[in-house]
Amino acid sequence: MPLLEETTVPQEHPPTLPVVIIGNGPSGICLSYLLSGYKPYLDTGTVHPNPILYRKLQETKHLPITEQDLEYLSEGLEGRSRNPVAVLFDTLLHPNADFGYEFPPVLQWRRDKQQHIPHLVLGRATPGGAWHAMQGSMLTISLGIWMELPGVNYRDMTKGKRRDVTSDRATPEEISSYYRNYVKLMGLQKNFADNTYVTSIQKLYRGHEGEGLENGHNDQGDGGVGEEGNVVKCEDSGGGGALWEVRGYQQVQNDTHVPFSLFAENVVLATGASDAPARLGVEGEDLPFVFHSISDLGLAVSRQKLDPNSDPVLIVGAGLSAADAVLCACNSNISVLHVFRKNLDDPDLIFKQLPKTLYPEYHKVYNMMCSHTHTNVAPCSASNRPQAVSIASSVCAKMCSKPQHATANMASNGGPTLFPDYTSFPEHCVVSFQSDMKCLLQGNNSLKAFKISMALVLIGTNPNLFFLKDQGQYLGLDPEKPISCKQNPIDIHPYTFECTKEPGLFAMGPLVGDNFVRFLKGGALGIASCLLKRLKKKGKLITNGGNNFI
Repeated sequence: MPLLEETTVPQEHPPTLPVVIIGNGPSGICLSYLLSGYKPYLDTGTVHPNPILYRKLQETKHLPITEQDLEYLSEGLEGRSRNPVAVLFDTLLHPNADFGYEFPPVLQWRRDKQQHIPHLVLGRATPGGAWHAMQGSMLTISLGIWMELPGVNYRDMTKGKRRDVTSDRATPEEISSYYRNYVKLMGLQKNFADNTYVTSIQKLYRGHEGEGLENGHNDQGDGGVGEEGNVVKCEDSGGGGALWEVRGYQQVQNDTHVPFSLFAENVVLATGASDAPARLGVEGEDLPFVFHSISDLGLAVSRQKLDPNSDPVLIVGAGLSAADAVLCACNSNISVLHVFRKNLDDPDLIFKQLPKTLYPEYHKVYNMMCSHTHTNVAPCSASNRPQAVSIASSVCAKMCSKPQHATANMASNGGPTLFPDYTSFPEHCVVSFQSDMKCLLQGNNSLKAFKISMALVLIGTNPNLFFLKDQGQYLGLDPEKPISCKQNPIDIHPYTFECTKEPGLFAMGPLVGDNFVRFLKGGALGIASCLLKRLKKKGKLITNGGNNFI
C-alpha cells in the first residue's frame, strides 16, 4: 500500500511521527515489536545461572526490563558484543549460550497497548531485509535459535525441516521466511511500509510557535543533517526542539515511484551493512571479470561460463563469504586460487572460532588453506597443473604499489606449479588486474602473475548512508573516516544507542558493530527503553495501539 496517496504528494503539512525506523531487517522488526507495547518481564518460574544478575532482576521483578536501569543490570557482564545492553539482552534470552548450554529464556512477554509508540518502518523489500537477497543451500553461521526474535520460537516454525548434526543451523530461505511470518504473527504489518527507498534525511529545528521549521546548521560543523537556509512551512507540533524530515519514494505497481515526505521526532538507522561491497582499490578492479558478490560465481556456474577446463577462479578474502565461494567452486570442480592477507595462525581467523562438529564445511576449507598452500606444491610437469603466467620482473616492479627487492617468482617451466583443485596464498595481496585476464599477486619478497577466468573480491561490506550529510561519516568514532562496521562504527551512547553527535538519531545492528542477530536485539532493547521513558514524560504514548500514518 502506498505510504501516501500520489495525489497528496507533496503535502503542505506532512505527517509527524514519534519514530521512523530506516531498515526492515531483524533490527527494525525487533524494535517494532518492542515499540508496539510488548514488554519483557522476569519470568518468576525461571532462575538465571548468573546469581548476581538474578539478584538484580529479583529486586524489581514487578517492572518490565525496559523500565529498569540497563546500566545497572549490564554491569559486570561479559560477552561477544562491545555493547553492554546487547550482552545483557542476549544473556536474558540465551543464558550461558557461549558455554554451550541451552537454558530457557528468563523473560516472559506481556503486551500493554498503552505503551505503544506510533512508528513506521521503511524497507526496500518485504520484512526481513538482506535475508531475502541471500540464496542457495549454505547454512547460517549462527544457530537457528540465535536468529529468532522475541515471542516466536524459531524451531516451532521450522519443525521437521532439518535432519543432521548441523540441524540447529538454518538456510537463508528459512530465516527470511521466519522474519516475514514473524511480522504477521505479531500483528506488526500496520507499522511497515515495504518497497520504500529513503533518499534524504535532514534535521529541522523548530522555533517559536508559528515560525515553522528551518534546516539545521551547526557552527562546529558536525551537527545538523542538511544545508542552511531552506525553510519548510508546517504546523509546529509542540514548541521548541527539532524534527527530522524523511524523504523518499515507494515503488508500487508497474514500477511507479510515489514520492513521500514525513517528519519524525526520532529516526533509527537500522540499515545493516550489506549495501556496498568493500573494495581493494587496486588497478583493474572495475574490469568485467572482477566481481564482489558470491552470487556472481553461482550465476557463472549455472550458465556454464565456468567448467573444470576453465582457468582458475581467484577468490580474495579469508572470511565466511570467501569460504562459501571456495566451496561453491570446488563442488563444481573449478580450480581456485585463494588469496588472503592473514597468516594461517592468526587467532582472528573466523575458522578458529567455530566448533568442528557444527561447522564441518568451513573447517574443510581451513584445512585446505593450510595444506594446499603454494609453498607446499610438489614439482610436476606443466601438463597437469595450472601455471602462472610468465611475466618479466621489471614489468612486475612497475605494476607494484611499492618498491620491490625480489624478482617475480617464476619456475623454470614458465611459472610456479599449483594444486589442480585449490591453492592458497597466505599473506598475499592483489596488486592489479589486467585486461588480458591476468592478476598480479604480491607475497613476501615475491610477485606472481596468473591467468584467471574470473575474480571474486569478498573482503566484507560497508553501509551506504548516502541519504545523510557526508554519508554519515561525522557520526563515526573517527569522523575523519567512512563508517565501517568493524573499523569505524557509529558512536552511540552505550545504554540508549542514541548517536553521541546527533540527538534524536539512533543506530543499531551492524552500524554499531553488532553483526549477529543474536546481539542486535540489544539495540532494540536500549532504544525502546530510552524512547518509552522519554515519550512517556511528553505524553506521546497512545492507548489504542494503532498507527494513523500509513
